[in-house]
Amino acid sequence: MISSLDHLVMTVHDLAKTIEFYTNIGMEEVTFSGGRKALAFGTQKINLHSFGAEIEPHAHFPTRGSLDLCFLLDSSVSFAKEKLEEKGIEFFLGPVPRTGAQGSMTSIYLYDPDGNLIELSSYDQ
Repeated sequence: MISSLDHLVMTVHDLAKTIEFYTNIGMEEVTFSGGRKALAFGTQKINLHSFGAEIEPHAHFPTRGSLDLCFLLDSSVSFAKEKLEEKGIEFFLGPVPRTGAQGSMTSIYLYDPDGNLIELSSYDQ
């Protein structure tokens, strides 16, 4: 049986812009085997592949901007939104009520540099 997600792979146009965006929202840049780049958070990571230079093996049709990801915050959505807006990060929706894997949550939405939909959420207490 599957117990958790270890990592996923994101295909990106510009590694530097992607790393800057995700480190600004609270992830950590990681360099691993052969100088490859990843983004770490909690006990998971996102491995980064440059579009057109994907690491083997890879998906049949790697593309940019096709992901819809929800990340859990360790603070309230309103606090996170305020702090990220101070860094110039723009949101297009929220805070709005949503339902996550574990129940009711509040979310805000933004796009990353490749157009992936990013949802930042916290579970309602």
